[in-house]
Amino acid sequence: MNIFILKGDFRMADTIKSGIAMVKVLESWGVDHLYGIPGGSFNSTMDALFNQRDSIKYIQVRHEETGAIAAAADAKLTGKLGVTFGSAGPGATHLFNGLYDAKMDHVPVLALIGQVAAPAMNTDFFQELNENPMFADVAVYNRTVMTAAQLPHVVDQAIRHAYKESGVAVVTIPVDLGWVDIPDTYESTAGNYRKPNYEPAVADIDAAIKLLDAAKRPVMYVGQGIRGASDEAQKVAELYSLPIVSTVLAKGLIPDDNPAYMGTAARVATKPGNDIMANADTILFVGSDFPFAAYFFNQAAKFIQVDIDSSKFGKRHHTDVSILGDAKRVLELFLERGHKKDTTGFYKAALDDRANWMQWVKSFSEDDRTPLRVEPVYEQINRIAKPDALFPTDVGNVTIDSVRFLDMTPKQAFTTSGWFATMGYGLPAGLAAKLSFPDRQVITISGDGGWAMASQDIITEVKYNLPIVNVILSNESFGFIKAEQDDTHQSHYGVDIQGGDWGAAATALGAKGFTVRTLAELKAAFKAAENPDGPIVIDVKIADERPIPVENLVLDTATHSQADVDAFNKTYESKDLVPFREYLEKYNA
Repeated sequence: MNIFILKGDFRMADTIKSGIAMVKVLESWGVDHLYGIPGGSFNSTMDALFNQRDSIKYIQVRHEETGAIAAAADAKLTGKLGVTFGSAGPGATHLFNGLYDAKMDHVPVLALIGQVAAPAMNTDFFQELNENPMFADVAVYNRTVMTAAQLPHVVDQAIRHAYKESGVAVVTIPVDLGWVDIPDTYESTAGNYRKPNYEPAVADIDAAIKLLDAAKRPVMYVGQGIRGASDEAQKVAELYSLPIVSTVLAKGLIPDDNPAYMGTAARVATKPGNDIMANADTILFVGSDFPFAAYFFNQAAKFIQVDIDSSKFGKRHHTDVSILGDAKRVLELFLERGHKKDTTGFYKAALDDRANWMQWVKSFSEDDRTPLRVEPVYEQINRIAKPDALFPTDVGNVTIDSVRFLDMTPKQAFTTSGWFATMGYGLPAGLAAKLSFPDRQVITISGDGGWAMASQDIITEVKYNLPIVNVILSNESFGFIKAEQDDTHQSHYGVDIQGGDWGAAATALGAKGFTVRTLAELKAAFKAAENPDGPIVIDVKIADERPIPVENLVLDTATHSQADVDAFNKTYESKDLVPFREYLEKYNA
């Protein structure tokens, strides 16, 4: 205990448990909830969380993977730090899926890892692991705390690195340290943190404008970098007559009702999105690191790349003009320094292509066959969706369907596991969405494969009485992988899964469950989900049918035989889809 003398009196200096000091650091950075499961090696931090329970809410999940994915989703939806924890050994190893999701989608997450008491370390103690090497690949910052006094400092440092490098910071805490009294003198650096501000070079803007002026088939491709700059992106597209295509993770940043928005490209994509990117002669590529550009972009196209990270320039496509700067400021300069470009035939062809696609999609919205198609499900989701709804979406065919059929605006938000693409994302991300935005509607969308991986945590929704609507598209198949086996001419093996009555299971766990097989049952279930007072699960039995493969369309008799076109149209009911070539010819583009 520290003692000092003042006017002959003995007084103790103010002290604090190091674990509580660490939790106060979390508070200073704006953390108001975190996820995990207690363990003996984490109990000093649990004690601190109990002490600070009025400031930070501990969310008890039923699997650490759920907590880690929820923390990553928190970061994606809010832009702020997500926090999760696991005890020594299995509690720590269960975190990896969520942490790799955060790493690969470039969002700040802090993982607090329990460790045996310091005197027991390096003795092969119960549940003791050498944890630092385990997290070396996933983390941008990875430290084991060595003394009680440094605990708040190390966590503060970890958070700075998570924000600076948009990644995962890991702090391992020997359990005995959190109970030690330390001087209550540590000051968090949260108030000092600033983001860099890059001012774009005007010469680069002008060089890009020259390319756009000369282009006959220009297009804008946007990623998450335009978050907060949706209006500017749309104005630039209008000024230069640019069709807009986005990444999956940028879904919703451009309104789906914007006639110039073509959707997405690649496999998780739309027909007009792929048509436009394959035929563009100039690409304005803003705030993205799209990994499939080599396969779905015209490789001969002129390329203008906008990013805040210069290491990304030229990574996915040869780059003619590189612009280092924040997307919002760059787009503002395009508006200030550019001028109206005449509407091109290519632009008109793109608008027609999109209109044809949207009309085809809409034609299935009231389809009443059984098993159901997915379009009627999304018709109901769109019908009940509030203007600021959040859509946490799982991975698989459900991602393709959500990108195509959700009708979104920038006031809403979409999240999925992008680069890591872990199944079991939807339910945990729904927890994050509702905890971070308690006053907003949350609708999770999962396939039955992904739902089964996280379904135990419907209990967490029940425990905290979270009014989340969970939609499950059940086709008793790993459909995305089944389609890949088709494309590589394999036999279907390991892709058929045992079905279950997820509606009844949810009811048994305390939620309100619905099992839907007909269009009438579908409408009734969504009517009940309009204003939920607790968690709802709607298990929709859909047909095990592949979404139309827009990455490999067989529609045009100029490039395929009539027999092949007829067979394709029969399989995908696509006879009303018009080959993009016809629109290009229509407008002499």
